Amino acid sequence: MPAGRPARLAVGVVSAGRVGAVLGAALTRVGHQVVATSGVSRESVNRAEALLPGVPLKSPDDVVAGADLALLAVPDDVLPGLVRGLAAAGCFRPGQIVVHTSGAHGTGVLAAAVEHGVLPLALHPVLTFAGRSEDVARLAGASVGVTATDGDEVGWSVGEALVVELGAEPVRVPEEVRPLYHAALAHGANHLVTLVRDCADLLDRAGIRPAERLIAPLLSAALDNALRLGDRALTGPVARGDTGTVRTHLRELDTADPGLARTYRALAARTAHRARSAGLLPDHAAQDVLRILTEDP
Repeated sequence: MPAGRPARLAVGVVSAGRVGAVLGAALTRVGHQVVATSGVSRESVNRAEALLPGVPLKSPDDVVAGADLALLAVPDDVLPGLVRGLAAAGCFRPGQIVVHTSGAHGTGVLAAAVEHGVLPLALHPVLTFAGRSEDVARLAGASVGVTATDGDEVGWSVGEALVVELGAEPVRVPEEVRPLYHAALAHGANHLVTLVRDCADLLDRAGIRPAERLIAPLLSAALDNALRLGDRALTGPVARGDTGTVRTHLRELDTADPGLARTYRALAARTAHRARSAGLLPDHAAQDVLRILTEDP
């Protein structure tokens, strides 16, 4: 294996979900060959046809058995059982590279495969995937969390070389911090989508349409400022201590959607604490805001 560039590999993708199909297409683009993939749902089959044209659909056992690099792109809770089942079926072999894409797991989940002499890697792209061709382009320039066996510098190097080949940036994530790493990313990405859609739904309910066009510049600027300025980017009534406005918001939200009002209260309290810690909100003003947020509707 030349330094910094993995040998051309026969890749097996389990399965052709949003992540697996995109990574398979990205590996094909840099010269590897996807020799088989698996997929049961109509969505997976269609995705394989679009992103991995000509690649045969096989059972997971056959996909892994015929691969130099077995890419296991399945949900977090499915992964442990899949690895144990593949190991019991004798699908792994010495020298094979076995990669999973779960953010929540490190290489420990691949223990049953390691017993058969594979090189275990966890490669987690720090992206949200739609399972479309544009995801392949977006992967270039993204970060990928890399975890290899502690002390195995060959494993770390292979994982980083694969990531660099895809045009992405490898970030070493030690096994023991993998769950916290994943919780942080899920909190940011998943809850950001929920927050944006809640905002758009409220505007739509108020008859302000199209909501997405209205909020896109606002939310894009807020994200950019938060990444560049940290807590100094906080603005709005909570960060200013405008308790009258906060009380009005709560009244309107309690009427429109009590569940969303509870979310507003929780996030506003976090905002108040961060604004106070950053020196943006005096202690007395923070206490006033927090008191209003805990009042009964």
